[in-house]
Amino acid sequence: MRHPVDSLPELEARWARIRAAAREIGADAVLVCGNEYSGFEGSVRYVTGFRIVHRYAYGLIPTDESEPVVAVHPREARWVGDIREYQVECELADRPGEWIGEQARARGWKKLAVYGLDYIMCVRDYTALAASGVELIGFDYEFDLARMVKSPAEIASVRESVALNAAGVWAVVGAYEPGVTTEADLMAEAERCFVAGGAGRWTMDMVLRGTDGDARPEFTFPRTDRPIEPDEMLLYSLEIAAPGGHWVEVSRPLCAAGPSKQTGEMLEAYEEYFAAARRLMRPGSTAHDVNAAVSEPFRRRGFGLGHVTGHSIGMTMIEFPKIGEGFEVELQENMVISMHPHALSPDQDACLYMQDTWLVTADGGEPIDALPLRVFDGSERP
Repeated sequence: MRHPVDSLPELEARWARIRAAAREIGADAVLVCGNEYSGFEGSVRYVTGFRIVHRYAYGLIPTDESEPVVAVHPREARWVGDIREYQVECELADRPGEWIGEQARARGWKKLAVYGLDYIMCVRDYTALAASGVELIGFDYEFDLARMVKSPAEIASVRESVALNAAGVWAVVGAYEPGVTTEADLMAEAERCFVAGGAGRWTMDMVLRGTDGDARPEFTFPRTDRPIEPDEMLLYSLEIAAPGGHWVEVSRPLCAAGPSKQTGEMLEAYEEYFAAARRLMRPGSTAHDVNAAVSEPFRRRGFGLGHVTGHSIGMTMIEFPKIGEGFEVELQENMVISMHPHALSPDQDACLYMQDTWLVTADGGEPIDALPLRVFDGSERP
C-alpha cells in the first residue's frame, strides 16, 4: 500500500516549490539524483514516489509545467525495486546520462540544475552530461530550502520514524547486561527492532565507546570479541527511516557504573542546550542563532564541539541548513531538525553525544522523541 507521503498531491506540491527555485536561477530543468548509499536514496522518492532498493535513479523536472516529470531508471536495474511505485513516466535507459543529455539537446535546454552533483551522481552519467553541451549547475542548497518545511503528511511520517527509533533505543537498554552482552549484541537488538518495524536497510548505526565512564570521540563499528564492562560508556548513534522514508536520529548514552565527573559536566551542558533549543527553535531565529545559543553551555565549561551541532533532516539524512556558525537561514514552522552536539574534552580524548529530532513550532522547539535526557544505566524501562 502506498504511503501518504508518496501521494500525487504531495509530489505535485513539491514539484511546484522545486520549479520555482529553479526558475530563480534561470534553469530549464532540475535533475534530482539518488543512490542506495544510506541517506542519499530519499531524494528520488521525494520527487517520484519510488524507493531505491539497489543502484541509483533520477527524477527529471522541467521548469515548464506543461512538460511532464520523468523518472530515469538504469535498464540494468530494471528488476531491482518495483518500478510500478513511480508516480511519473519511467524511462529505462541503458546510459541514463546519455538519455538525459539527448533530452536537453532536443528541448533546447541551456542550464540543468542538479541536486547531487557533488556527492551522488554516477560518474559515467556526469561524464555523458558534461559532454552534451548543457551547463550543469549545482542545486543542493536550493533543493533543500525548497523541501525544508514539512507537510502534515511528512510530519506524520517523521513521528512514525521517531517512534521506531526510540523503540530501538529501549531495545538496546533492555538487552544491556554488562559481563554478558557484547556491543554487537546490543546493536543487533536495535536492528531487529528497526527491520521488524519496516526500516529495511534505512539504518545508519555506529557506536562510540570508552572506559571509566568516558567515551572516545571517534565513531566506529560495535565489537563482537568480548562482553561489555560496567564502566564502559557506550554511545550508540542510531539513525533510521521508517516506512515513510523520513530519516530521524534518536540516541542516549549507556553506562552501568555511571558517567565520569567530566562526562557529568558535559551532561549539565546538554541540559542547558536543551533549554536553549526549546526557546530558540521558532520562526525568525536563524540557524546561526540556534548554534550560538546551544554551543555556549559547552564552550563556557571549556569543551569543544566536534561533529556538526545539527542539521535539517528529511528523506535525505543530512539536508541544509546546517545548525552552524554563519548559516543565516531563518527557521520556519514545521521544519524538522536533528540536533546532536558532539561535546569534546579539552584534550579531545572524551566526548558526550546524544541525538534528538526536533520540530520547529511557533512556540519553540519540540523534541519529538521525549526520551529522558540522561546517561542510562540499564535499569530504565519505557
